[in-house]
Amino acid sequence: MIVVGIDPGTASTGFGVLEGAGSKLRLLAAGVIETRAGVPPERRLAEIHARVGDLIDEHGADAIAIEELYFGANVRTAFAVGQARGVVLLAAGQRRLPSRSYTPQQVKAAVCGNGRAGKDQVGRMVARLLGLSSAPSVSDHAADAMAVAICDLNRAPFARALAGADPPGASIQASSRARRSRHSGARA
Repeated sequence: MIVVGIDPGTASTGFGVLEGAGSKLRLLAAGVIETRAGVPPERRLAEIHARVGDLIDEHGADAIAIEELYFGANVRTAFAVGQARGVVLLAAGQRRLPSRSYTPQQVKAAVCGNGRAGKDQVGRMVARLLGLSSAPSVSDHAADAMAVAICDLNRAPFARALAGADPPGASIQASSRARRSRHSGARA
């Protein structure tokens, strides 16, 4: 399974393309999509959309994993990040790819075992999980995107198992219907 992990932002959108096969993870590509300040927002967003679409197509991605919006004190930044998330989700939707979102705490917990881990700890664990000799040097944004993809790939087997399982209570409902059917047939 190939997952494109995304750490969204208008100025810098980190990406990490990972392949997962069983418990093995392999880094296919990582980097940052940078847009220039002063360029109209619609052009910056179009650039992010096009580059993410290219990544999906180039690597034959099976899914997108994207970090949830973190609402800090700066509402203006939050809106810009939300717009970047939107064009990433659009690129996935246009290709009928599933996309899954994770909070920063979920990502840190999945990668480091601690939802409050610092960026340096996340970078070191990403390197260890991917078998890299050192923390990714491309940027914190790319390291975060790789962590999002790792989070998704580690959760994928569980999600697939749940998707194939009966809904909660289904077996109870089925046995109850069978009992009713037997009782109604006995009266006839």
